[in-house]
Amino acid sequence: MKLVLNEPFKSLWSGLDAFAEVEKLEGEVFRELEARRTLRTDVAGKGYFVKIHRGVGWREIIKNLTTLKSPVLGAGQEWEAIAALTQAGVPTMTAVAFGERGVNPADQHSFIVTEELAPTISLEDFSHNWPSYPPEPALKYALIEKVASMTGIMHRAGVNHRDCYICHFLLHTDTEPTADNLRLSLIDLHRAQVRTQVPRRWRDKDLAGLYFSALNIGLTERDKMRFLRTYFQRPLRQILQGEAVLLSMLERKAARLQTRFERKYAPGSDA
Repeated sequence: MKLVLNEPFKSLWSGLDAFAEVEKLEGEVFRELEARRTLRTDVAGKGYFVKIHRGVGWREIIKNLTTLKSPVLGAGQEWEAIAALTQAGVPTMTAVAFGERGVNPADQHSFIVTEELAPTISLEDFSHNWPSYPPEPALKYALIEKVASMTGIMHRAGVNHRDCYICHFLLHTDTEPTADNLRLSLIDLHRAQVRTQVPRRWRDKDLAGLYFSALNIGLTERDKMRFLRTYFQRPLRQILQGEAVLLSMLERKAARLQTRFERKYAPGSDA
């Protein structure tokens, strides 16, 4: 069994079964599945997010493995990813409680509690009206470079996200975001993987997720080049030559997605 409790949960659950107590927490529920529960709760006047994982069962594990997917067995993946990103200097969540018990991965019980990041807005929400109301160029450039830098550091630290979309980058709004005053935090790491080195396949999947999630916010070719230069930390000519396979794949998939979108919302469609 693993159990790490920091305040206020160290005092709140002193002498109690933390695994039983975490199940009693109440608040706004964001996800309620048989094997996983996610909610926001308040403790001692402060907000926290709680993710509880219960055994997914061997059937689910085997189904994932037969489709070459890595199953999420518990909160341990997010706990390790938070620690790795924090050590690498990537702003992310602060974990204040973690528990894991059970050797059998099919019925393991685990949880993680993180401090709420507030006030914030996701980059998806922040940028959704950019095509109609473009931001100040300096602010846009700063955000692109910040996301590229954080993603590059994450990958060089051996972490791949597996849900790497702009909605999982939170922009802090306690002060007015400007080009010279930006704070971003990366969240939702329950599927993240931590290794010595990120395999190219998983690196490319993260980059594809970012690219596709930003397709419709009005980015220009120069914006994309700015991202690539910052992410790869190499001259653009070297990137275009060395990463030709990745860039070609992104453009092909983007074209297919755009065609599918236009067909779905064409006049006379059932959308």
